[in-house]
Amino acid sequence: MSDPLALPSALAPAGDLAPTGTGFRLPPVRAYSERKPLKASRLDQAAAKVVGRVRVGFAGWAARRYARIARNALAQSEEIAALSEAALNLRIQAITAALRARKNFRDTDIAEAFALIREMSGRVKGQRHYGVQMMGAAALLDGRIAQMATGEGKTLTATLAAGAAALAGLSVHVVTVNDYLAERDAEEMRPLYAALGLTVGVIKEKQEQPERAQAYACHITYCTNKDLAFDYLRDRVALGQRASDVRLKLENMHARASRLAQLRLRGLHFAIVDEADSVLIDEARTPLIISSPAGSQFGTEVLARAMEIAGALSSPEDYRIEAAEHRIVLTDPGRERIAELAESEAPGQDSAWRGRVTREGLVRQALSALHLFHRDEHYILRDGKVVIVDANTGRVMPDRSWSDGLHQMVEHKEGCDLSGARSTLARMTYQRFFRRYPRLSGMTGTTRGVAAEFWTVYRLPVVRIPTHRPVQRRHLPDEVLPDEAAKWRRVTARIAELHGRGCPVLVGTRSVGASARASAYLTEAGLPHTVLSAAQDGQEAAIVGQAGQHGRITVATNMAGRGTDIKLGPGIAERGGLHVIMVERQDARRIDDQLAGRSGRQGEPGCFQAILSLDDPLMESGLIGRGLARRIMVLLGPKHGQAFGRRLLRHAQRRTEHLHGRMRADLLHSDQMQDRILAFAGHAE
Repeated sequence: MSDPLALPSALAPAGDLAPTGTGFRLPPVRAYSERKPLKASRLDQAAAKVVGRVRVGFAGWAARRYARIARNALAQSEEIAALSEAALNLRIQAITAALRARKNFRDTDIAEAFALIREMSGRVKGQRHYGVQMMGAAALLDGRIAQMATGEGKTLTATLAAGAAALAGLSVHVVTVNDYLAERDAEEMRPLYAALGLTVGVIKEKQEQPERAQAYACHITYCTNKDLAFDYLRDRVALGQRASDVRLKLENMHARASRLAQLRLRGLHFAIVDEADSVLIDEARTPLIISSPAGSQFGTEVLARAMEIAGALSSPEDYRIEAAEHRIVLTDPGRERIAELAESEAPGQDSAWRGRVTREGLVRQALSALHLFHRDEHYILRDGKVVIVDANTGRVMPDRSWSDGLHQMVEHKEGCDLSGARSTLARMTYQRFFRRYPRLSGMTGTTRGVAAEFWTVYRLPVVRIPTHRPVQRRHLPDEVLPDEAAKWRRVTARIAELHGRGCPVLVGTRSVGASARASAYLTEAGLPHTVLSAAQDGQEAAIVGQAGQHGRITVATNMAGRGTDIKLGPGIAERGGLHVIMVERQDARRIDDQLAGRSGRQGEPGCFQAILSLDDPLMESGLIGRGLARRIMVLLGPKHGQAFGRRLLRHAQRRTEHLHGRMRADLLHSDQMQDRILAFAGHAE
């Protein structure tokens, strides 16, 4: 991450911000800037682990350095507040020249830039940054993951780092987890950036290439991780394999239809990733694929027959369901059984059933559609179509589809019209994509269990930023019930108790189906409530915004990454604040922590409690079966039985975390192997 800060004048902020004179140094102009992938040897990887451990040890020193920068910025506040508007603009121009004149950021320049941006924010928006927010922004400029508690104002924190970097001449991408947050944050912060002389773009769904290119041409661009990565992949497809810097420049000068004119981005320079653990860790298990229509490979008859054969097989004799890894494994007897059933139906008639690989693939996808992909959990039906639900955010993804015929198999299962098959044009992982930024940083509420992965994969050290006010949230002991019905009865009773006292309650679930079950129990108990799930995500902001009002009950699917503050209504703080009840464990404990962080924000009172059961989905990968676990809980008695249940669920969660970590490592290794195998062709993706 040692690329010069300054960019060509064509990429510099508009107006009079670009300094002149011999002190303004420009780096070599590149047609499409990005960091080339490093081919690290085993020795390099071993050295990186050692360096990572050393940097972890110095994390406290880094936090003290950022605190010093914040103190120096705050020390200038009175002087800068006394400046007239014209004088303030002159100071901004001066710090712009100082930032661009150097290869890296100096602490003194950062402190002055932060002080100026803070004052401008106060004048334009009426919001001045806290010291801890300046600490977080300093960590971002230093290429780190800033671990900031939920509710500490990460949106405002990003303006300091993005504004300073843009003034320094860097093109900045502020990456969020959904379209709503990208548009909301861009519009809220646009007046501040405009006052600094910076332009702001936002990437929205269904924008065409010219609109996207215009948004990416701004100094600061707000976008989602999926839009950004797919736009980059589309650019790589447009550039093709013969895309050297010199060739692109010459082509742009002389060719009538330059490839550069077809691009969306102008390269990769500096990215600030919000909810970094969700984007860089959780979503990194799935590769990004650009595809094109390829027509229907198999008709309805073939899919129907695959479903029939799948229904005739039995587990575990013919196949194993590995729920933790979300896959189906055929046994040798199962393969023989598939061959017999396929031949008996139409011997030698349909080519789909002649080849062993094809017929087993069809049946495997049919089994996956039947046993691994469930309505209201992995997808919903909307307007007669199968719409995928993002497992990490709980949002629907109407423009996404599963690959290798799985989507068509699910459509056939649900009786929907079949969509066309698609062929792969380009493929890339999030690990591979984000490592191409010369400067990368991020913010997140928790890094529990993944700090080492941030370093080994992305070379991003983590620094913990203190809270602005002491945390007052209470964590009640987990309750573990023997089965699902007992759990919902206990949850309903607890909600009724809190509702009777006027306390607002937020119930966190894993899936749309679980939200529906919670709603059914609350309706039966006569408790008024609102459901927030992928089925009606358009009303999300309004629903979340009211969740802290008197007596409000909100059922929410996966609150991680929702990004909207829950403000307490009058008198709610005296009633103990917002009460969060978790009814299912998430795949990672840090996601549980994010749900807990919805209460007790900014020093407000709050309460968090988990009410769980041994029917929890995580128990499918548990150490022992549910039946045996229930018997052991009864034998141990109430006190020790509860402790046993809690440990059992924690163990299942740790196993899932370890498994997902291995899946990410395998995907990255596969990506690197593909790069080596296809190196002669120029591009692996």
